[in-house]
Amino acid sequence: MLSPVLRKGVVAVLAPASILLSACSSADGPAAGAGAPSSSATGTATAPPATKSPSPALPPAKGSVEVVKTFTTGLASPWGLATLPGGDLLVASRDDATITRIDGDSGRKTLLGSVPGVAPSGEGGLLGLAVAPTFGADHLIYAYFTTESDNRIARMQYDERKPPGRQLGAPDTILRGIPKGSIHNGGRIAFGPDRMLYAGTGETGDTGLAQDKASLAGKILRMTPDGEPVHGNPEGDSVVYSYGHRNVQGLAWDSRKQLWAAEFGQNTWDELNRIEPGRNYGWPEVEGRKGEAGFVDPVAQWKTSEASPSGIAYAEGSIWMAGLRGERLWRIPLSGKPDEEPLAAPQALLDGRYGRLRTVLAAGGDTLWLVTSNTDGRGTPKPGDDRILLLKVR
Repeated sequence: MLSPVLRKGVVAVLAPASILLSACSSADGPAAGAGAPSSSATGTATAPPATKSPSPALPPAKGSVEVVKTFTTGLASPWGLATLPGGDLLVASRDDATITRIDGDSGRKTLLGSVPGVAPSGEGGLLGLAVAPTFGADHLIYAYFTTESDNRIARMQYDERKPPGRQLGAPDTILRGIPKGSIHNGGRIAFGPDRMLYAGTGETGDTGLAQDKASLAGKILRMTPDGEPVHGNPEGDSVVYSYGHRNVQGLAWDSRKQLWAAEFGQNTWDELNRIEPGRNYGWPEVEGRKGEAGFVDPVAQWKTSEASPSGIAYAEGSIWMAGLRGERLWRIPLSGKPDEEPLAAPQALLDGRYGRLRTVLAAGGDTLWLVTSNTDGRGTPKPGDDRILLLKVR
């Protein structure tokens, strides 16, 4: 049983070229074997500024992780993860296009239902999940998914009074027309501290789209809960928040409300980036740290064999980054300095112990949820895969 403190503290913070290159670190790396929105859903919010209050105590240079328990097992191609008020989890199956609720104490699974219109193929399917900040009033769940024609974001009303398997309302699409591909569909969505919805997209293998501001591909997007551009975005009539990204699958905010994102490189460098509105993060002109004018260098970088990062989370003064091809959990302690250089070199944890790691989610205090990804067609499943682990971190 999780303690009452943990159950109450669990919150969602959701909360990373050619496909023919055998060395390409694609979105998953090479094969291994609807109710009404609240008044906050207006276009008048501004970008969340970094908090100017004194920084908390710095994290230690070296950290640690303890696997408290294997929380649940037997998941099929899990991808998105979100937390309901009270501590229960929602997990999306990429290939089955279903959403399942997992009891926050027992780990018991209940099928909410299937999401109609999802067309799983390659790295596409039912991807990121987010729970509305207004869930207590409207019971809305948001999902990012691939259809026959595009990637899109929709919201669905969740009615737990209905029988299992029939608890999801019809999808209400709030944003459509995100380019799709067999690779690099992005897919992470999360509500930020400003209560606006953010999404990480991929450039679908068409590298030119990342630099095309008119395209939604290869971007981080920021929108109202209705899918509209937000006042304070770089361009008032666009949901594009930053550009020049290859494939963003990790979004998280630190204690100063600073947005961080992880994305996949091609042959050389995967990246962790500090995100500022309107900035160009370089792809495909640069990969990794180049120091070229007009492009933002990553705060940290990894060889593609060591990372292929998907989800990220913030806890205990550090960013925690799940690695697919790298099969490890990376810890990046933050210094809190204006240049945002890490306090110490990134640290690899759980190396190879649980296979491919897809999603990591803050669970309150010094705890994290971690989702494996061994049943996605690129991993080597072990008995019990895929699973969700409860971690204690430092």
